[in-house]
Amino acid sequence: MNNLEHLEKGTAHIIVEIIEYALDAIVSKTIVKKTTGNITATSVATGEEMSELESPFDTYVQIIDGIAKIRVNDNIVILRKGEGMIIPAHSRHSFQADEQFKMLTTVIKSGYEE
Repeated sequence: MNNLEHLEKGTAHIIVEIIEYALDAIVSKTIVKKTTGNITATSVATGEEMSELESPFDTYVQIIDGIAKIRVNDNIVILRKGEGMIIPAHSRHSFQADEQFKMLTTVIKSGYEE
């Protein structure tokens, strides 16, 4: 599964196996990318941190393995495997891995209203 360029449409897959951990690295794989939005799987090794960013769209984050520390503006949220949250549009946010984790992020751009 990990060697495929794209996931085959109409075929079942095991979501946590779409992406592997890499030592001292952050690895991302785009699952779906359209002008109206995207879904990305990301693995984050222990000790790594994803830089702060801000999106003009709401972003749904779901942890599929491990535990993630997410900073949204000035609040810290801990998400565990199976938990998710919506990061509001225009919020500063970053991710930190006190232990390794995998996540799915979903951004839908169409029909967006502030």
